[in-house]
Amino acid sequence: MTDFGRTTLPYCSFILDGKRHIGVGIGTQVLDLTAAASTIVPEHAALFADGSLDALMAAGPATWHAVREALLAHEPGNDLHDDVELVLPFTVADYVDFYASEHHATNVGMMFRPDGDALTPNWKHLPIGYHGRAGTVVASGTTILRPSGQRRSPDGEITFGPSTKLDIEAELGFVVGVPSALGTPVPISQFDKHVFGVCLVNDWSARDIQAWEYVPLGPFLGKSFATSISPWIIPLAALNGARVDPPTQTPPPLPYLRADEPWGLNLEFVISLNGIEVSRPPFASMYWTGAQMLAHMTVNGASLRTGDLFASGTISGPETNQRGSLLELSWNGTEPISLADGTTRSFLEDGDTVTISAVAHLDNGERLELGEVLGTIVSQP
Repeated sequence: MTDFGRTTLPYCSFILDGKRHIGVGIGTQVLDLTAAASTIVPEHAALFADGSLDALMAAGPATWHAVREALLAHEPGNDLHDDVELVLPFTVADYVDFYASEHHATNVGMMFRPDGDALTPNWKHLPIGYHGRAGTVVASGTTILRPSGQRRSPDGEITFGPSTKLDIEAELGFVVGVPSALGTPVPISQFDKHVFGVCLVNDWSARDIQAWEYVPLGPFLGKSFATSISPWIIPLAALNGARVDPPTQTPPPLPYLRADEPWGLNLEFVISLNGIEVSRPPFASMYWTGAQMLAHMTVNGASLRTGDLFASGTISGPETNQRGSLLELSWNGTEPISLADGTTRSFLEDGDTVTISAVAHLDNGERLELGEVLGTIVSQP
């Protein structure tokens, strides 16, 4: 298990005696908050009774702060557990995936539009995104069945079968706590009043299925079969020391996307394939911030619900060893990557296990571990 130290205080949901409990990571152990809340935060104990984070997330920033302060002051005793079974910690209401890395978008554009502009005309004016499928968001450790769908071969033949270009996307997810009213945009200044915390995301992608289906309405079956998230939800407050200015945005975004506070995050991701490190994407290089994503997602009056999950899109940096997908690392299969065990990969093979972890680099020099999300590919029956 990840060593979270004493100040990160990530939330999780775990199974104990056949029932769900809310837990908090302390060091390498889990504090049973469902059992201990009556002592630690008696006035808020009811929020943890059903073993889901839903009630706590909906309670709002004042309650989040009060619970966090009480946990920081608590001296754990016999309320700690080892090796618990972690499960999905909240009810996923809606899922939106963005496309916020300029380096990733540029790489994709260079691959698929070699004779045109790498970025589409709208890319630097708004955070591009699509609506995914909330019902197929799964907890880390869930096996991923290789999806099937239609593909078009280079000579134009249309076939159906298991994806041969199954890929990963290393992303950061933002988890909404406080809902909003339909018809009322959420201003960028209210980001931390609505977002409860973050998690790590692997947005599995079937590139061959995606390439054939996405025109004109965007990703569908190539994305909707599974999205894995880490079982740990890191409170936004724990990342205050990791906040940095995002890259300079040119042209300046429209007023509703301009922030008075920096919401870039100095996070370093690590992607491993079968235990072998293949990439270290930096989140600080992301062009669009989580606050801008939320403001754009609601500017048309779309409402937020407790449990909404929106993800950053693939995190890629400027260097070849900072790319957040196999599509980029292998340049769409034309440059297979060599692994330390002597094998090569362009895309995922059956039996491959992908692990994505991350750390936050704080302005005081400390590192906060953010956990990991993993999944293993299994073949179609």
